[in-house]
Amino acid sequence: MEGFFRKIDVNPDMYGPLWITTTLIFMLAAFGNFATYLMQRKSDLNIWNFDVSYFSLAASVMYGYAIVVPAAFFFLFQYFGSRPSLIRFWCMWGYSLFIFVPASILLLIPVEFLRWVIIAGAGGASSWFIFLNLKECTEGADMMALIASASVLQFALALFIKVFFFA
Repeated sequence: MEGFFRKIDVNPDMYGPLWITTTLIFMLAAFGNFATYLMQRKSDLNIWNFDVSYFSLAASVMYGYAIVVPAAFFFLFQYFGSRPSLIRFWCMWGYSLFIFVPASILLLIPVEFLRWVIIAGAGGASSWFIFLNLKECTEGADMMALIASASVLQFALALFIKVFFFA
């Protein structure tokens, strides 16, 4: 989890974050619908319909989050005196979404309490990844409020995934 910027320092890539985000979009749309089916199967199958809007919602939110949030934090970090790389931020935020790929598979389990535990664990791990690597990126500058807000925003994404795709 730590040292991500040191690992990508020479050659940060956009290939991984692009495909992680794209995979997550398809998994949220497909598994979100399937989870809805599993939850409603217990009551009445006649009222369930495949919801295509899951795909457009997932694409809008995930691509928007993966592009806009790192760019916003890049500009905020620059405003407060740090000199991060925008490509490295996009790379880090893209890879931070990976934990939600296996979590979306586990969220198919039709036990609501377990779903909350899974999404809290995935959100916590993703937030911790962002926290540790942003802390390393600031190189001693006191930007803890900014780093904490990035972590909270990452956890809020996890809650969004749970509420809108696996409710």
